[in-house]
Amino acid sequence: MVAPLVFSAVFVVMILFVAFLVIGIYNRLVALKNRYENAFAQIEVQLKRRYDLIPNLVETVKGYMAHERETLEAVINARNQAMTGLQNASADPSNAAAMQQLAGAEQGLTGALGRLFALSEAYPDLKANQNMAQLTEEITTTENKVSFARQAFNDSATEYNTYKQSFPAVVIAGTFGHTNNAELLEFDSEAIAEAPKVSFS
Repeated sequence: MVAPLVFSAVFVVMILFVAFLVIGIYNRLVALKNRYENAFAQIEVQLKRRYDLIPNLVETVKGYMAHERETLEAVINARNQAMTGLQNASADPSNAAAMQQLAGAEQGLTGALGRLFALSEAYPDLKANQNMAQLTEEITTTENKVSFARQAFNDSATEYNTYKQSFPAVVIAGTFGHTNNAELLEFDSEAIAEAPKVSFS
């Protein structure tokens, strides 16, 4: 009579242990996923700020560099492509294709801005323009914030992926809908090294 009671008690304890383990894994997966999605939202805020500054920059430059129309159009087109890439990536930061599209579009925008700033160096009146100086300062600050936000996002995404792929979470993650890894947002290292120079000293 005692043996069945002991067996029943051990069985109940094991069931409770497994239940608490599964609940703990599920809660941690949710928390980590929310953390990396929030980190991506911070990138989105900074990129939108950057995109909002670009039309003002182009308007300021347009009066001084009217004959550089091709360069100005390239900046606007690159901005529009980057905005589309951001919208697609925002819908699902775990979508590898969307994240690669965003990274490529950002690389194109960085290159277009770099060409614009290089050309603007040849215009002394533009370099002396207060509005231009303020815009370039804001863009530089925003670029730095994008870098920090991207690093925080990649850290959060890596933490989520590592936990999801570790035992015992790997056994049950798919059951709770955690099938996709969080995609890292990676920029070409050369593009980062050649970030727009916006110094008007």
